[in-house]
Amino acid sequence: MNENQIVVCRCEEITLGEIKGTVERFQCSSREVKLRTRAGMGPCGGRTCWGTIDKLVEQLGGPAVSDEVSLSYRPPVRPVSFGVLGGETK
Repeated sequence: MNENQIVVCRCEEITLGEIKGTVERFQCSSREVKLRTRAGMGPCGGRTCWGTIDKLVEQLGGPAVSDEVSLSYRPPVRPVSFGVLGGETK
């Protein structure tokens, strides 16, 4: 397996090559990598890959990790019918 084919974000299937390319092209922070590639936006909300992405961006010469704009973690969203919301049971 090629190093660039290693999957960093399993939920969104974002590879090391995609993250490297994004950082090299845009010199972006880990937050910008998230917005440009969707890495960390899957069902886990980045809980499994975010530390790895932060370290990769720092090693690839992107801006150092800062706590100025914190990332928000959201619980997984599932569709719910109006009947369930209204308390209707079947």
